[in-house]
Amino acid sequence: MALRDIVHEGDKILTKKCRPVEKFDAKLAQLLDDMAETLEVEEGVGLAAPQVGILRRVCIVCVDEEEGVIELINPEIIETSGTQEGGEGCLSCPNEYGIVIRPMNVTVKAQDRHGNEFTVKGEGLKARAFCHEIDHLDGILFKSKVVRMLRPDEIEGN
Repeated sequence: MALRDIVHEGDKILTKKCRPVEKFDAKLAQLLDDMAETLEVEEGVGLAAPQVGILRRVCIVCVDEEEGVIELINPEIIETSGTQEGGEGCLSCPNEYGIVIRPMNVTVKAQDRHGNEFTVKGEGLKARAFCHEIDHLDGILFKSKVVRMLRPDEIEGN
């Protein structure tokens, strides 16, 4: 495994729509493993392939250490319900946080690293993370959905 460099806001790759994954091979497995290691080191909740410079429909989410990393290849949100409003940040927009409205519950259809189709449900933070990472695959940064950016004194830990 290897750490990947995080692409930051301003890089055009973050505004492009990603292409579907068609080959489920060792190269894809390496990307997923590298993304998981990068996410752990960066202490994030999710990471999408364009954030490491790859224009493919691949993202990972990890909101619960027990559940571990959820790998989503060619993900599609197929159902949403409810709403939640909360703070979000992004590894591609360091030290910037804002209030975003997202669904409370999300069902995602995706493929695993072997090409097998599955569905996964997320509630609360997991639903928010699924939406945030899938947005990246469509070239959308969370800041375009922000209701209000947070001031430094509003962020936990300050």
